[in-house]
Amino acid sequence: MKSYMAKAETVQRKWYVVDAEGMVLGRLASQVASILRGKNKPTYTPNVDTGDHVIILNSDKVILTGDKLNQKFYRRHSGYPGGLKETSYKDMMAKKSDLAVKEAVRGMLPKNALGRQMLTKLRVYKGAEHEQQAQNPEVLVLEK
Repeated sequence: MKSYMAKAETVQRKWYVVDAEGMVLGRLASQVASILRGKNKPTYTPNVDTGDHVIILNSDKVILTGDKLNQKFYRRHSGYPGGLKETSYKDMMAKKSDLAVKEAVRGMLPKNALGRQMLTKLRVYKGAEHEQQAQNPEVLVLEK
């Protein structure tokens, strides 16, 4: 019996819309990362981007459990000595909640060129409106 290996040019991609209102950030990110990788398909191949496109709405209504809102920090470094910048998730969720959700998903994707390619299929919006109506996305209900 032969094993099936997907090829990049034969992959058929769908578009999904996820409403993030009331969802926990980590659970949302892990389920979306799985869809972006293509692990929900029977044709999943680890070295090929077989994933689908995902649109996340209402990123400003995502929940962080416990006291993570005050204790957790988003960190980035400029590369220069003393160039560490920290932002608390309380400020992050108030100002750039779409970036907080996108970074959570990015952290759950592979750390290579394939992971960066998968991240391009993710769109995150603060409100309930999106610009991809032409793709006729399916509404996807994830577990809370």
